[in-house]
Amino acid sequence: MEKTAILFDANIKSEIKPRTMCNMISAGRAMEGLRTDWLKQLEMLQNNCHFNYIRFHGLLSDDMGVVIEKNGRIYYNFHFIDELFDRLLALGIRPFVELAFMPSLLASGKKTQFWYRANVTVPKDVRLWEDLISHLVRHLVDRYGLEEVEKWYFEVWNEANLDAFWAGTRSDYFRLYEASARAVKSVSEKLRVGGPATSNFVPDDRFKGEREDLAKQATLKCEDIDSLFWKPVWIEEFLYFVKEENLPLDFVSVHPYPTDFALDDGSGTTKGRTRKKESLLDDIDTLRSIMCKHGFENLPIHFTEWNSSPSSRDYAHDYLQEAGYVAWAAINVSGKVDSLSYWTFTDIFEEEGPAPEAFHGGFGLITIDSVPKPAFNAMRMASRLGEEILGRSGEAILTRRKDGMLAALFVNWPEKMTKVPSMSPYPDYTKAEREEIDGENREVATRIAGVGKDRLFAVEILDREHGNATRLWEQLGHPENLSREEKSLLQAEAGSTIRYIVRSDEEGVLTIEAVLEPWAVMSIFELGLPSPDSFDV
Repeated sequence: MEKTAILFDANIKSEIKPRTMCNMISAGRAMEGLRTDWLKQLEMLQNNCHFNYIRFHGLLSDDMGVVIEKNGRIYYNFHFIDELFDRLLALGIRPFVELAFMPSLLASGKKTQFWYRANVTVPKDVRLWEDLISHLVRHLVDRYGLEEVEKWYFEVWNEANLDAFWAGTRSDYFRLYEASARAVKSVSEKLRVGGPATSNFVPDDRFKGEREDLAKQATLKCEDIDSLFWKPVWIEEFLYFVKEENLPLDFVSVHPYPTDFALDDGSGTTKGRTRKKESLLDDIDTLRSIMCKHGFENLPIHFTEWNSSPSSRDYAHDYLQEAGYVAWAAINVSGKVDSLSYWTFTDIFEEEGPAPEAFHGGFGLITIDSVPKPAFNAMRMASRLGEEILGRSGEAILTRRKDGMLAALFVNWPEKMTKVPSMSPYPDYTKAEREEIDGENREVATRIAGVGKDRLFAVEILDREHGNATRLWEQLGHPENLSREEKSLLQAEAGSTIRYIVRSDEEGVLTIEAVLEPWAVMSIFELGLPSPDSFDV
């Protein structure tokens, strides 16, 4: 058994950092947010984690009924948007407004994406798009007040570098950004607008030109993709355009999936090329260096989508190793960017149509049956972390919250697993099951000085046998459609993490010894924070 000694000192004073992991969460599309089950799951998420913002696609798609034609004239109807935003705000979460996709009445073509047929063509007249955005933003300010809406963000489109999401050129997108930014700022200079919301980081020139060129994909010819230099898409060109045209830019957004199999060779198949777990840190450094080079070093960075993979049929999402990756990111990325938005909070997600079965490798932290996955528990534990980072190693972090309480997070990432949890192509989940137990137990001896005499701390551990509903689903025979009893059993299992209380000694030192299984996550937090018994389904 591996042994690790971790020493922290709570007497350290440190700079207050952004609440990276739980600043923003993602969802599939706007119309899904009008469903009762979706809203109940969001309420459960907020009760356990409390995110500040939520982002999703399709706010302007036809199913939201925003643009209508009557007697040969164009009208705007914001009723569904109002209903959705009212419900979000009532749950204590603000919209991170993605301005997409194209209403058919304003579109230049009929190309669509996803099961729900989102139009991805350029506007037939960019002035019509600008008029829509200005009317929408003015309506939001009138409805919710400038003081509220100036706390929101307006992001222009989604992954326009991919042909799947944008039928135009890079220059077309830049013109769309210009019109959108002008429209937002016409309502108030205090409102925040940004982009380019591109995917992904790549090690080649496939996005160097005006359109995506898969013939230049370098990873098809490289065994070790971590030997390549990965860079964000369109960022340099975008920043140059913004500066040259003197356009407003209040934040930069990109999607750092640690993979290169969203596209592969264009055949519709995926190869599962995942990068090392540290790739996320490399991507942050690369992005910051580019922004500094162009004079934008002080802009906020929002990673408005992130997950272990960009496939909604990846069984790793359902298993314990996904929880390990969430915890690892919380430990290592906290405070380094403004948002790392997990894509997505729920499996109520219909890009490929309704979910095919109870556990199907969906993006969500929560299944379609409202069963929290292991990653949900890891995110819940990460949400306890504070804004002041007192110390961290690669697999542990100690923080202090604004209320003065201490919180720490640990993960046992198996040493031989150097890559981000790899894709297990649907419907073969056996690889995910094998990887979940691949590795050695680790004995973690933690000593935290300066916590104060006789202070009580709660310890919570998620591992393969505790808090892991997917494991019970295996034991039940992988049922595709859950009975009421099975659903209740799985929800109870999700809440069955190991929990106990420890006390600091007379010298103000907290000592904890625990054995962590492969991929296990442990949280330590000073009592006065939400109790581990506050788990809410």
